[in-house]
Amino acid sequence: MTLKLLLPTGIFVDTTEVSRIVAESHEGSFELLPHRLDCVAALVPGIFTYDCADRGTVYLGVDAGVLVKAGAEVLVSVRRAIAGSDLGHLHDEVKQQLMQHDTEDASVKTALNKMEGGFLSRFLELQHER
Repeated sequence: MTLKLLLPTGIFVDTTEVSRIVAESHEGSFELLPHRLDCVAALVPGIFTYDCADRGTVYLGVDAGVLVKAGAEVLVSVRRAIAGSDLGHLHDEVKQQLMQHDTEDASVKTALNKMEGGFLSRFLELQHER
């Protein structure tokens, strides 16, 4: 199989001769082999694994995304990806980045709520002045 893993900023992985892919969806882990039927899957954040003839088993930490298998081509599109050789270390790094992402999301939501509150109070002041 050929595998392309795409990020918003560019191509993260572009390789051929992939013999096996393991990914995680909302229903759990699943394995893709070369002769499996075509499919589409929504991926959840976790460990993405593929076996390649020249590199052996490769582990990636990936964010949520989508996987499409059409014939011998597998396209994966995710927000973020991290490469790693040590599975334990990679798992910890993915967990840390996801927690950081959650914290950033919370900060953005708080800022938006404050802006919205300020807008509404000014709007009500203008309505009251009329």
